[in-house]
Amino acid sequence: MVKRHSRKARYTLWLEPEVHLLRERLPGHIRQRVKRLFAELEQQPKASQSQYLNTTGLDMPPGVEIRRIRLEHWRIIYAYNEDDKWVWVLGIRQRPPYDYEDLPDMISKLSE
Repeated sequence: MVKRHSRKARYTLWLEPEVHLLRERLPGHIRQRVKRLFAELEQQPKASQSQYLNTTGLDMPPGVEIRRIRLEHWRIIYAYNEDDKWVWVLGIRQRPPYDYEDLPDMISKLSE
């Protein structure tokens, strides 16, 4: 896991290693938007463009919420914890065909 924390951040931002590698391979205009998005998440994880993901029936750690942000055909999936002030980017996926089938696997990383 890669930690990204700027001096003025309100939240600590963690990136899964695959996220860190994948963002370097994104198209240039999306890569720049992702970079700005990560800076925004350090300030406000419940960004207006984010949506709550239903995790009913999944083994969620207490106090953690899973959200996603859509950037064109890309989805940024992340968890955040308000009490501990962290945001954990779990994945960047392209739609279609992505349909959140690996969400349980992503959530399991939160307990490791």
